[in-house]
Amino acid sequence: MSQVYNFSAGPAMLPAQVLKRMQGELLEYGNAKASVMEISHRGADFMAMAQKSEQDLRDLMNIPDNYKVLFLQGGASAQFSMVPVNLLHGKAKANYAHTGHWSKKAIAEAQRYCDVNICTDSLGNKYTNIDDFSKWHIDEKGAYLHYTPNETIAGLEFDYVPEVGMPLVADMSSTILSREIDVSKYGIIYAGAQKNIGISGLTVVIIREDLIGNVVANQPILFNYATQANNDSMYNTPSTYSWYVAGRVFEWLKEQGGLGAMAKINENKAKTLYAAIDGSDFYSNPVVEKYRSWMNVPFLLANEDLNGLFLEKAADNGLITLKGHRSVGGMRASIYNAMPQEGINQLVSFMQDFEKENG
Repeated sequence: MSQVYNFSAGPAMLPAQVLKRMQGELLEYGNAKASVMEISHRGADFMAMAQKSEQDLRDLMNIPDNYKVLFLQGGASAQFSMVPVNLLHGKAKANYAHTGHWSKKAIAEAQRYCDVNICTDSLGNKYTNIDDFSKWHIDEKGAYLHYTPNETIAGLEFDYVPEVGMPLVADMSSTILSREIDVSKYGIIYAGAQKNIGISGLTVVIIREDLIGNVVANQPILFNYATQANNDSMYNTPSTYSWYVAGRVFEWLKEQGGLGAMAKINENKAKTLYAAIDGSDFYSNPVVEKYRSWMNVPFLLANEDLNGLFLEKAADNGLITLKGHRSVGGMRASIYNAMPQEGINQLVSFMQDFEKENG
């Protein structure tokens, strides 16, 4: 098979080393005499894997002891409901930052449970800029502040962490594990797995223990973080294979040198691609420079009529899934942890050749 670089926003590219290990362990996991997809989640083999994967994630992110780590189902979208259900704590309001497609969905779901105060809104600039934090209008009576550090579709990423006197909630689906963060600044961090953690079917939730146990009445029992925490994320059968894959990715990240090392790699990848875009009149990126994402890089061609040809030729050159989201248009290169620098270099080389031929 020829080398292919997959720029999909999610489900996304996995590290080649992890894929090979998955392949080697597919029929028989360790000493279990069966595939990891076939063994009981209550059995010793799976329980050992689950415990190690949690510890590896704790090590990678330096997660404090007073935080629970949950491996859940339902995607990040289920967390749009679980956050207000668990964090309102009798209050009628919550603060939300509206900076893109996914924060908009989180807001819509929260409005089913409470009065949402939109403390900053990037809709007017088409999700290309973020207000300075000093301009936010935060309701101090709100139960928490929710924001999306990286908007996958618009390629808009915060370069600061909001400092508030209430629990801070972050949807880190497309930025988790891309660099070091201070977990203690957050009440809840949640992330769908299919971008930087592994494959779809799993959602990681990191939650401070004092926020667990006071839920909105008459909600599904599975939407109570206490239910999940008290049962080691196994109140019902978890997404076993997705959990296993996440564990292998955590091991791979440790082998790469951890999140400090990954940050240097990711920053360089992004700089390489943005430099190619900015150095050309043929390509452009609409996002204000200081808020450009390391993980999702949208770019437009000066002549939109060439979009189809660009995608066709890119695929011929082993560069796939570059079509931009329909709300933005153009192209989008999602360059998560698994994307090597070589993939960026090949994309840049192709872009330069395409411009020479069609510019």
